[in-house]
Amino acid sequence: MVVEMLVMEVISMKNTIIQEIEQSLLNYLDNSQLDVLHTVLCRCLDKVEIKVVEDTDIHICEFTNIELINKFIAAKEIEGCSERTTKYYYATLIKMDSMITKNVTHLTTDDLRMYLTEYQKINNCSKASIDNIRRNLSSFFSWLEEENYILKSPMKRIHKIKTDKVIKETYSDETLELLRDNCNNLRDLAIIDLLSSTGMRVGELVRLNINDIDFENRECVVFGKGNKERPVYFDARTKIHLRNYINSRNDDNVALFVSLDAPHDRLNISGVEIRLRQLGRKLGINKVHPHKFRRTVATKAIDKGMPIEQVQSLLGHSQIDTTMHYAMVNQNNVKESHRKFVA
Repeated sequence: MVVEMLVMEVISMKNTIIQEIEQSLLNYLDNSQLDVLHTVLCRCLDKVEIKVVEDTDIHICEFTNIELINKFIAAKEIEGCSERTTKYYYATLIKMDSMITKNVTHLTTDDLRMYLTEYQKINNCSKASIDNIRRNLSSFFSWLEEENYILKSPMKRIHKIKTDKVIKETYSDETLELLRDNCNNLRDLAIIDLLSSTGMRVGELVRLNINDIDFENRECVVFGKGNKERPVYFDARTKIHLRNYINSRNDDNVALFVSLDAPHDRLNISGVEIRLRQLGRKLGINKVHPHKFRRTVATKAIDKGMPIEQVQSLLGHSQIDTTMHYAMVNQNNVKESHRKFVA
């Protein structure tokens, strides 16, 4: 057993030496040249005897894991990722760093597979949660590859984790009316109307200013993910309730939605989420959340025949596959179509 462990350690040391040499030459050789170099190094080092010396660290890396993580987060901030997204990236990567002993530039595909497996066992989390972590790690290691900190991302061979497809709930017309009827202030009523008619993200909603609203054309421009601008449109009822809310205010804040109490600061995402959750609990409505309005808008639009490409534009998705995840097919429509075209 001891001999086997020594052999494995020697192999690991040789692989580390090869990685260090290859990474040092990343900026000077193309992929085909690096492939030849890798073959030559493997052949030559196979004949070299390496002695294992205790307390000898052969890992040579210019940056620590924390430094590389901070560089990655800075890059994502420059790209326009939201604060919430960068915090999620950071938490995921710091957690990984706390559970591994290697520099991230030396991690292999097997190392990361083992990490994801152990993480799931320890935290007893869902497949969807593990896949989110996988995507965050994939983004990080792809960035390391692009920035020439590593030769090749070890996440490339770790594919999407299959998760159970759950049909997520949407709001019925009756539920939306119930929410509207039980709002005890004009602000919350305007929030519900704006979310349910535009399908905008809650982060987009809280960034809106009063002068962003074009009442004449019943539209406004929002800043989505990556600070991309897009127009969204609201209905006549939303126009009336927005005007009533704005006219009722006596503060001088430029924000469209502010706190009810002085000093009337701009409302934040958690403020909207808490308010809707409280309203849902009061009425006994399950999972009242801002994102559910967005899914409801997408589903209704597709059920009523809006082309999927237009729904994609309305929601501000860069990939149409993302739009399809939001749009849940109404089973009653499937039943009617079956009777019309099949039965």
